[in-house]
Amino acid sequence: MPTSLNGKHFGAELRRYMLYQYHHCHVTQPLLHEQLREWGIDISVGQVDALLSGGNEDFFAEKDQLLTTGLEVSRYITVDDSGARHQGHNGYVTQIGNDWFAWFASTGSKSRINFLQLLHAGGITYALTPHALTYLSEEHLPKEPLRRLQAYPQMTITGTTAWEAHLDALGITRERHRRIATEGALLGGLIDKGFSLDLVIVSDGAGQFAILLHALCWVHAERLVHKLIPLNDQHRLDQARVRGQIWDLYADLKAYQRDPDPALIPVLEARFETIFTEQTSFATLNQTLKRLHRHKQKLLLVLKRPEIVLHTNGSEGDIRGYVKWRKISGGTRSELGKRCRDGFASLKQTCRKLGISFWDYLGDRIGGHHNIPPLPDIIRERAAATGGAVP
Repeated sequence: MPTSLNGKHFGAELRRYMLYQYHHCHVTQPLLHEQLREWGIDISVGQVDALLSGGNEDFFAEKDQLLTTGLEVSRYITVDDSGARHQGHNGYVTQIGNDWFAWFASTGSKSRINFLQLLHAGGITYALTPHALTYLSEEHLPKEPLRRLQAYPQMTITGTTAWEAHLDALGITRERHRRIATEGALLGGLIDKGFSLDLVIVSDGAGQFAILLHALCWVHAERLVHKLIPLNDQHRLDQARVRGQIWDLYADLKAYQRDPDPALIPVLEARFETIFTEQTSFATLNQTLKRLHRHKQKLLLVLKRPEIVLHTNGSEGDIRGYVKWRKISGGTRSELGKRCRDGFASLKQTCRKLGISFWDYLGDRIGGHHNIPPLPDIIRERAAATGGAVP
């Protein structure tokens, strides 16, 4: 047998083809098996599954480093989530990325605790740092549980089980109190690890993403106005006029991004005030504008940080492929299957963003050539070339 097979029954090119068809072209395992059999390849259903899911530890390790590196070198990220079934139960997939990388993780929750745990990118630590205690106060944790937590300043605990035991020992039993305490400690542990306080998180406004330096997507904001149902002609005219004003402001904010001018900041802020404090004949529209006005700082963060994006289109596009896979194949049945789904989705989208052929990437890694540098290294190079500002 050829030495290139390394004692296996099937070669690297067949495995490369199968991984590409399954993860890139969304061909299901039954169809892939049927295709290979029609080509005269003597392969079983079990072997198809084994070639797709086995021996992927190096891929998983590279995928895990994408998030660590992306968070370390980027000045902003966009985030999104969607449904992801696993073992017959509804769950969620969270996407984190920007123009350099995309990273996916499937979990059973989409809470703020879950998001903070994902940002830890591996080992989870809980730390009652000043940042954590400030968070607890801002979230209005009652005085007694706050006092008990403050009795252990700068304490760092590794692992969820140990943290839960610590809360039990302190007698903090109410669900809301434990949730706030856990969020604060996760945030403290994240910052303790070196998470940048200057990193901007751009989201669609979902509450689980509203931590630290948070910006909102203008497309989702305008959608709240667009989806209103007017009751008469005047309502329709008011709605159309306000939408036009919002998109005009959006266009000028994009122009400001390209050529930031501090003299324009008060002008753009004044226009925001005019639009989102306007009183029209449409009461529901007025309430929506008032609601958006409360998020002025998050919608206009671009005036202070012109390098960030004004929308989450990147995350929406990344997660669309994941949703397509879910519609075709349903959910995963094993933890290994879930790791494969998340891992190859992350690697494929990252290759696409970096301008690398996913077909070439698979061949390079499976063949052991390593002519393509590790994707995290390429991300670092892009960051060094642009000073951390994502193009």
